[in-house]
Amino acid sequence: MEPKISIKPDYRLIFILLSGAFVALLSNTFLNVALPAIKDDFGITTSTVQWVSTAYMLVSGIVIPTTAFLMQRFSARKLFITAMVLFLTGTLVAGLSPTFTVLIAGRMIQASGSAILMPLLMNVMITSFPPAQRGTAMGLFSLVMFFAPAIGPTLSGFVVQSYSWHVLFFMMVPILLVVLSIGWIKLPETDTHYTTKIDIPSVILSTIGFGGILYGFSAAGNSGWMRPDVLLTLIIGFVSVFFYIRKQVHMNDPMLDFKVYKFPMFTLSSLLIGTMNMALFSGMILMPIYLQDIQGISPLDTGILLLPGALIMGFMSPVSGKLFDMFGPKILAITGLTLTVSTTFFFSQLEVDTSYTFLIMLYSIRAFGMTLVMTPVMTNGMNQLTPALTPHGSSINSMLNQVSGAIGTALLITIMQNRMNSKLGDVANLDTAAMNQAMLDGINFAFLIATLLLAVALILAFFLKRVTSDEVIGNDMTKARPIESEER
Repeated sequence: MEPKISIKPDYRLIFILLSGAFVALLSNTFLNVALPAIKDDFGITTSTVQWVSTAYMLVSGIVIPTTAFLMQRFSARKLFITAMVLFLTGTLVAGLSPTFTVLIAGRMIQASGSAILMPLLMNVMITSFPPAQRGTAMGLFSLVMFFAPAIGPTLSGFVVQSYSWHVLFFMMVPILLVVLSIGWIKLPETDTHYTTKIDIPSVILSTIGFGGILYGFSAAGNSGWMRPDVLLTLIIGFVSVFFYIRKQVHMNDPMLDFKVYKFPMFTLSSLLIGTMNMALFSGMILMPIYLQDIQGISPLDTGILLLPGALIMGFMSPVSGKLFDMFGPKILAITGLTLTVSTTFFFSQLEVDTSYTFLIMLYSIRAFGMTLVMTPVMTNGMNQLTPALTPHGSSINSMLNQVSGAIGTALLITIMQNRMNSKLGDVANLDTAAMNQAMLDGINFAFLIATLLLAVALILAFFLKRVTSDEVIGNDMTKARPIESEER
């Protein structure tokens, strides 16, 4: 049976999914401002405390490969309720955590719910609108994807200034209960028409593969790159991912169909998004460390500094979607990346007393540039896929966001830490000023590496080409049907 393509959006479903996704994504970054407080509370290092964010993205990278199967096997209602229950449970565990280990466990449970929710939302947004309107639709998706993580530091700065970081979790519980209740009552139950079965070896390979890669990059921050356990974990991870992809390519019913990479614009969008996330997600951790540990700025003032950028992201995400519908992805991506590369380079030239106003301007311009890139590039890539491949494309995009973000965060934090340790090794008198200067050198060097990564993305943007409606129709849309019927 051919999958049905809705051209009449179910706005009730979209609104409920957007509400759940907003809360889930908010939690992805709202602890960044609180990292120094968590570090001091538990007496751990900077490399260790970043696991609050890395573990969240690690679990997402493990769970997301299964979401294409889940979307084909279960209704949106069942997936939404399952995701929200998991997220609520993780929030309670993290909020009550007496130790750092329990906090990480709570974050991992949260991530398992969020990992189901985000591909589900993207898939609903793509399949509910025709290609000519998807830019505007994905603008709404990007409003949640960017605005929620961007406003997280501002909100958490206000809370951490006056209360314990535990309150960050407790204040989410009533909102989650309301969203879960509305979804339970209002979401309709639908028949998916799919009977695919989960492949256990694929789950094992993806878990070992993506988990090993992310753990290896993160452990390098504490252990160093040449430690046997780090190298072994990375090797096992990459080998497992290789065999996972190879298995999916040869399966009749793949959990994650890598045929999406036969479409050049989807492939290019993946390269762009992955490269950008490696550079951009790390900045959300580096900036709070710089502001609080070096400049001595309070968590509240740190959040206020990031607020204008968050507001710009919230305003520009729907606008960039409409601009994509009008002008296509290339000119927007080139303009946005030029701004992002320039501002990230300026962040690599920070001083101990860099002006607060100058930092606000830089961060705001950087946020403006980001919104011109992500929505147009992602939408253009998804537009080229057939309906049968859309759930797989949604899952791969969500997985890419998490895995590239986790790798980028771990890599650049490790670069910062190693640069800092190198500078401290040359200092005879390790006073506070010397420690701060060494940390500043590490942060600047990490931002410089991020600038180079973004420059690669800028070069790739020149190869973007708009996917037209005729091209979408030509991509075998009439033959789009469940994967199993094609292979059998």
